[in-house]
Amino acid sequence: MRPVKNIFDPAAYPDLLVGLTEPDDAAVWRLSEEQALVITTDFFTPVVDTPYEYGAIAAANSLSDIYAMGGKPFLALNIAALPDNLPLEISAEIMRGAAEKAREAGVVIAGGHTVKDQEPKFGLVALGFVNPQKIISKSGLKINDALILTKPLGAGVITTALKQEKAEAAHIQEALESLLRLNKFAGQLANEFNLRGGTDVTGFGLLGHSLEMAQASQVALEFEFAKLPFLSGAKSYAEKGIFPGGAFDNKKHFGEKVHIENELSEALEMLLYDPQTSGGLLLGVPQIKLAEFETRAAELGQSVWVIGKVQGGSGIYIR
Repeated sequence: MRPVKNIFDPAAYPDLLVGLTEPDDAAVWRLSEEQALVITTDFFTPVVDTPYEYGAIAAANSLSDIYAMGGKPFLALNIAALPDNLPLEISAEIMRGAAEKAREAGVVIAGGHTVKDQEPKFGLVALGFVNPQKIISKSGLKINDALILTKPLGAGVITTALKQEKAEAAHIQEALESLLRLNKFAGQLANEFNLRGGTDVTGFGLLGHSLEMAQASQVALEFEFAKLPFLSGAKSYAEKGIFPGGAFDNKKHFGEKVHIENELSEALEMLLYDPQTSGGLLLGVPQIKLAEFETRAAELGQSVWVIGKVQGGSGIYIR
């Protein structure tokens, strides 16, 4: 982002509430005192073998950044880079999967753009609305907040096992259900409880995105490993050394600021750096609201796990 920052002075764009300064999940542009536009984009190569599910997962992943900012998505555009020899029925299924997932979210896909590429890539540009006073950001955590996660971890390991034809059918199915699940109700919860600190856990893994939040909020985050939720099979695949390459990149980039109190096996430690696709939201919930938050989550059918807390200091601590 440095070349962009060198061209665009944030002070010259007072209505750009989020975008040029600290990294966050989406850009936010103020339209009025009560409404702002949330804009984001994301796309990636296939993580599953079936084109319909690939499109639907890509849509859920793209829309997640809107929810992570406290927004409500309403409009999207397709972004596709597809081989020119890809059968039409496959590309149609990718876009149908995305369209039906968008419709589930209350979003309309109003066009897009396609180019040729040797390896398929697909995603969305997504737009949403948010009240400028109710933006959720990586800088919004407060000391003593409980840390809540809304989806289990390990999707990167399982989709890598799938690509290597080493994944069990039951594990693939559970992972698919998680990947396809919108963060719609998680976002609704965050709004109902007026939360201010949050992000979604995606390519940088749990620890990478957590460190971004810790640095932006000028706090330290403490996680209890025993309370972290993992998809079935994730630990066993990890023990076999099945990881996407991004996990090692994440550890190299973020690892020096992560402190592990009790020795973990290398495999379990690496799981915390596992890149996620369409991951859950990581939210800071004030302790006084926690019990009511969990009750409301159960009413909405939204899984939540209390995995740690915010404390003074800096960095990430694994207990």
